[in-house]
Amino acid sequence: MRPLSFDEFVGQEHLLGEKGPLRRMIESKRVISFLLWGPPGCGKTTLGELFAKAIGAHFVYGSAVLWGLKEVRDAIVEAQKRLRAGQRTILFLDEIHRFNRAQQDALLPWVEKGTIILIGSTINNPSFGIIPSLLSRLRVFTLRALRDDEILLILKRALSDPERGLGAFKIELEDGALELIASLSQGDARWALNTLEMVFILAEERNGKKFIGKEIVLQSTQKPLLYDREGEEHYNLISAYQKSIRGSDPDGAIYWLARMLESGEDPLYIARRMIVCAAEDIGLADPMALLVAVSALQAFQILGQPEGELALAEATLYLATALKSNSAMVALEKAREEVKEKGAIPVPLHLRNAPTKLLKELGYGKDYLYPHDYKEGFVEQTYLPEGLKGGYYRPSERGYEKEISQRLLKWWKDRWK
Repeated sequence: MRPLSFDEFVGQEHLLGEKGPLRRMIESKRVISFLLWGPPGCGKTTLGELFAKAIGAHFVYGSAVLWGLKEVRDAIVEAQKRLRAGQRTILFLDEIHRFNRAQQDALLPWVEKGTIILIGSTINNPSFGIIPSLLSRLRVFTLRALRDDEILLILKRALSDPERGLGAFKIELEDGALELIASLSQGDARWALNTLEMVFILAEERNGKKFIGKEIVLQSTQKPLLYDREGEEHYNLISAYQKSIRGSDPDGAIYWLARMLESGEDPLYIARRMIVCAAEDIGLADPMALLVAVSALQAFQILGQPEGELALAEATLYLATALKSNSAMVALEKAREEVKEKGAIPVPLHLRNAPTKLLKELGYGKDYLYPHDYKEGFVEQTYLPEGLKGGYYRPSERGYEKEISQRLLKWWKDRWK
């Protein structure tokens, strides 16, 4: 049921509508190489084929999974022959993000010269998978997942078309069966059409008709969640998870945890990000958070799946509902900036290690005040290099840090006023 013309193409009006950039490119005949970025089943390959047909170019399909430099060079040679004969070539490279740097570099001169019109397709963020020199020569067009009503239109066409679809067969549909396939497809037309064909094959006959009901749809389908451990969705989900913890939303945090686990994310990766959250966003407002996060990782290593997921869930909820402070992160950043600015300032003599007689004679460790010799185990003395005033750590007034703040004010009266 691949569309044969733009009239049959469903969706992506922002590109193909009256003022859409692809439509205007076709009408003007001024064509440039471009990249189609969108989720599976949204029409990237079909769009490339129809575009070539609309401008009268020869269409060459290549898969970056199967092609190497030899196939690219062979395609370029053939494109040069066609160009001399007056015909342009569209080289469509599916999953172009899977090409390595050398393979992408090989495309540059031919795109630059106009020997080929390159159309790349990818489900990954081009910023991560396409080298900058090639990306700068391509116009990036973003395709969206199809809406349920668009998927439904495609399914109805498949049922009515006697040549390319199921129109030659007698079929009875339960109310809502097609809508169910559309909603389960998550905007993937290819998956929806494959599912329709599968349930048609599995459906029982009733009174000489194939009966497609909602029950057979649910029994025979399960749409896997879109995920790629090295792709953009990987980073989007972990970002949403950490921001939900930082924002103290336990529902949001547990939802994104479930999404990642169901998608096949490495649970230990999630556990390591929990530890980051505990140190970065909770810190000393609740020092137990770091212990809980580390314990969750260790518990998962002992239990494995599925029981270990409960430890991750418990830790997620603890972190999301804990009081928050990023003072440890801020303190480290401020101190690091001072180190970079001031360089390696000598360690004060009274703080230096003096393991030998010679070093003691040179003044190492002299006048150091041992805090345990004083009441409450504290004595005021200088711990920073000469010329530095500190001020890196500033505790919040939340949770345990409120107590820390009072303690520091008592010890370091001048510095903590």
